[in-house]
Amino acid sequence: MSSSKNKKHGSMKRSKAREESSAQKESSAQKESSAHKESSAHKESGTQEQMSARDIRSVRLLLSAFFALTALVLTLCLTAVSSRPDTLSRPLTEAEIQEITERNSPLTEYILLSPNADFPREDEIRKITIHHMAGNMSLEALGDLFSDRDRRSSASYGIDSAGRVGLYVEEGNRPWTSSSRENDHQAVTIEVANDETGGDWHVSDAAYETLIALCADVCQRNGIPSLTYTGDETGTLTIHKMFNPETECPGPYLESHMADIAEAVNRRLSG
Repeated sequence: MSSSKNKKHGSMKRSKAREESSAQKESSAQKESSAHKESSAHKESGTQEQMSARDIRSVRLLLSAFFALTALVLTLCLTAVSSRPDTLSRPLTEAEIQEITERNSPLTEYILLSPNADFPREDEIRKITIHHMAGNMSLEALGDLFSDRDRRSSASYGIDSAGRVGLYVEEGNRPWTSSSRENDHQAVTIEVANDETGGDWHVSDAAYETLIALCADVCQRNGIPSLTYTGDETGTLTIHKMFNPETECPGPYLESHMADIAEAVNRRLSG
């Protein structure tokens, strides 16, 4: 009996020991799992903090770039505005008319300066480009047209059918005329009125003679030794259609007389 009790008692001890050992292992496993979770959570939190810091730096860099670009654009706009004369699109005083005429052609009889231009031009004057008005417009009507900012067009000079000369963009500035920024930065552009609408787009004799006189004056004051009409944009006398295939400007009449105009101007320059 005693032996049987001892055996039973020993078995119970071993069972209890196994249970305690199992409980200890389970507790240890739970602690390890908890520690692993805490470690993972800590790592994840650290990663999120690192990502958050990177995001903040990225946002700061983007904001800095945005503000720098905004400041640059504002500076450019202010520079462009400050470089524009205060004589645009308004009647001028007698003193202003005299001062502006002295900087440009003395043949000028009317002035209304257009805002549609670059101030100043980026190249020296080497060429003259001829256009037509596609109508029998007065100098005043052409000036009103060029004063409209929405049209985004202008010319250095205009000649009406009576042979009067109007100034719209001073020679020191680039007019927006020829569909070519490169050409307009080195050309004085001239719009000529038509005394006939359509067909050959004829111009009056008075306008034609004034055109020759104005071209000669522009050449003399800007050091252009002669006008050459080559039939393409390489010459020093050019026409609008060379820079825009969608236009026939200055019309068949003036185009057919370009070589004659160059010859007449050159006679005046050499005389």
